[in-house]
Amino acid sequence: MPPAASTPPAASTPPAPRPGVPRPSALGLALALALALCLAVPGLQAAGPGPGPGSPGVPGAPPPGLLRQAARAALHFLNFRAGSPSGLRVLAAVLRGRAAVDARRTCRVDLEFTAERYGPEVADGRLGRCSARVVFRHQKPRPAVNVTCTRFMETSRRRREDFLLYKRAKRLQAPLGATSIPDSHGWIDPSLRPIWDLAFLGSSYVMWERTTQTLHYYMAQLSSVNQWKTNEDAIDFDYTVLLHEFSTQEIIPCRIHLVWYPGKPLKVKYHCQELHTAQEGSGTEEGSAVAPTQPNNF
Repeated sequence: MPPAASTPPAASTPPAPRPGVPRPSALGLALALALALCLAVPGLQAAGPGPGPGSPGVPGAPPPGLLRQAARAALHFLNFRAGSPSGLRVLAAVLRGRAAVDARRTCRVDLEFTAERYGPEVADGRLGRCSARVVFRHQKPRPAVNVTCTRFMETSRRRREDFLLYKRAKRLQAPLGATSIPDSHGWIDPSLRPIWDLAFLGSSYVMWERTTQTLHYYMAQLSSVNQWKTNEDAIDFDYTVLLHEFSTQEIIPCRIHLVWYPGKPLKVKYHCQELHTAQEGSGTEEGSAVAPTQPNNF
């Protein structure tokens, strides 16, 4: 006689929530996920108001990795908008900041940081203080930036230095074709410094537009000069750079075309070859396309 079929155990019913303890809402779960993505930068801690400058890494301090990411994005944007190779700035130190996620799951970072003039010949040690609000949207590139900084030099001096660089560039015979600036030893010939500074200026737009919460870029090398036209008023410069992508550690070739004249809005077009995906990135922008805005106080 065959054994009787066993009856499967009844499915257990989840316990009812206790009075006064609501279940988590879908919006709450979504915001929690967004906050996790907002802080998804290696080595970060939970964001908080932070005790102020000089306390990264302690409990309650703002997440330094995310703050540096936002500061770099703000400076790339500022360099592009200023359109001044003599006024290029790089990050010195993050002072303080905080991050928040709103109902649209965008990550807003408010911060203060110091920046210094870019260039190996700059040794005056002068720092400028900057305030910025940077908004990352759903891990997408091209963060929204509002940034203001104190001046490193008088406007008249910056314009004078830009014009001197412009005159040097007009007389320069650029090495067309394959080149390596800097060379394998990291050396930049002083005569080629205007080319490098203009390449860095144009690359600032590309690096800002490609930055996300977890990816940032550094211009590693100017690998070729495709066009260098100085017969018109403006400098017409078409070149290829190698961008070091962090944190993938990939080297991204980008061809960039810029048109620059001192005191005029910088014009940039670019096309980057993606190595880890089948897609390719490109963009175009003028420095005067968006009116400057001031960051909110925090």
